[in-house]
Amino acid sequence: MAPVKTASALLILTLASGGSTCHGQSGGTEAKANDPAPTAAAGGDVSLPGIDTSALTPRERREWSSYVNEFQTPCSDVPVSIATCVLEKRACPRCAPAAKFLFKGVRDGMARDQIEQAYKNRFNADRIKNVPIDGSPSRGAESAPITLVEFADFECPYCGVMAPRLDKLATERPEQVRMVYKFMPLPAHTHGEIAARAGIAAGEQKKFWEMNKKMFDNQKHLEQADLEGYAKDLGLDLSKFRADMASQAATDHIARDKKLADSLGVKGTPTIYINGREFDVQQDLAEWIAFETSGNDAKNGDVKTPPAASASAAPAKSAAGAATAPVTGKK
Repeated sequence: MAPVKTASALLILTLASGGSTCHGQSGGTEAKANDPAPTAAAGGDVSLPGIDTSALTPRERREWSSYVNEFQTPCSDVPVSIATCVLEKRACPRCAPAAKFLFKGVRDGMARDQIEQAYKNRFNADRIKNVPIDGSPSRGAESAPITLVEFADFECPYCGVMAPRLDKLATERPEQVRMVYKFMPLPAHTHGEIAARAGIAAGEQKKFWEMNKKMFDNQKHLEQADLEGYAKDLGLDLSKFRADMASQAATDHIARDKKLADSLGVKGTPTIYINGREFDVQQDLAEWIAFETSGNDAKNGDVKTPPAASASAAPAKSAAGAATAPVTGKK
């Protein structure tokens, strides 16, 4: 499995504008509303409270107006257009955020098919995936309302850009966000697997996140001697560290995470799931997290990630005793 090469330019543009990953949009389709917006004539501009469209050109305002008139709300029990929902103050707290989401897509110059895809990826319940987290390094409260799972490679430069942002989020909101790491060393990165093994070995001595930071801070220095130097700095038992790096358990752990990535259709690093929904690189991470903490329930088109100990999320055990994730497909 290799990263998407066309993602490099997108990552640079995305990060420069406040985005967070190197991935493109996921697929999707629009939903037509049963009711037209009551204050907008056909082809006319829509005005919604709380949304300033003055930054849009006339053409962009027409496009945004058509979207909020045509797209149905994220709430299945409120089958009207987004515009109608906002103007009539219907019982769907996701309507205004959905209108703002579409506004940002238009402002950023996304084509209609891109916006349709992005809207479904962000709001449709069928885009939520079960991402088992059992046995993976994690930090933050287990009862946190948000579970963020990252598939990453310690030598991936885009993961390196994302690392301090995720670290800041985890540090500032430990009661709201549970951070989980999945090992996905890529063939193109010479030191990807050895670094992953170092992370697993450090985790055996309760120092995964400290080693995680060391490696992302020093991505050009991931030779065995470098890794052992970081382990020494962290006060680890070097003999045990070396043995755990070379262990079958480490091999099984990496294989398990790769199989899970295959089953989810992960194509590159970093790939992030927030409450089971793949994080959209066109969106701001802070905004996405803030949205998840407001009105997040199944009724409004979203569901919580199943607890790690649930029967549906618990992976099976391999003969070697390591957890293995369910595989539903393979690229």
